[in-house]
Formats: sequence, structure tokens, C-alpha cells
Amino acid sequence: MKNTETTYISSSDNVFADLGLENSGELQAKADLARSIREIIKHRKLTQAKVATLLGTHQTQISRLSSGAGIDGMSFDLLMNWLIKLDRNITVTVRKAPRSQLACGSIQVAI
Repeated sequence: MKNTETTYISSSDNVFADLGLENSGELQAKADLARSIREIIKHRKLTQAKVATLLGTHQTQISRLSSGAGIDGMSFDLLMNWLIKLDRNITVTVRKAPRSQLACGSIQVAI
């Protein structure tokens, strides 16, 4: 039997940062908003066609949202407007970044 050693690395709770992607905070925030939209759609048992009509978009957009493909190309404005159309309130809080943070601010979504 071969003795192999497994190495584990703790997650930063942001898969995009773990992968070393640029703008990882923005990508994570968009993914969180998209996940909320998908959960609402699932809970309401809506078809993609019905959701597209409700949100005033094309079914292709809903398909992209459902699969997670192309979310990085969707704007915060679009995702937040969809949440509003799905009867959700959105609160945006702006505050100064702590000194311990690197050169610029960040984006976070709390759901």
C-alpha cells in the first residue's frame, strides 16, 4: 500500500480569492446576489420563462443565472434590480476601510 500525504489549505471563504482571481470581492458579492435570486426562484417554483417575464429580461439571462455562467458579466445594478422585482429590500452601507486593509476598499454582501 502506497503511503501518500494529503495537504489541506484553509479557505478564505471566498473561492475567487482562493483561486487568485482579480476583483475576487466583487465576484463573490455578485455570486452571493445571484445565489439569493436562484433561491427565491426555487422557493417560488418558477420556470425560467416566468422569471424572465417577471424580471423583464430574456430567458437566456435567467439560464445564465441558473447555471452560474456569465455572472461576472452581470452588473450589480441588474442583480439588485432583479432582487427588488422579487420583493426584496436592499441596504447599501458605505464606510471607511480599516487601516489593516490593503490599498483599496472592498465589496461584501450580507444576506
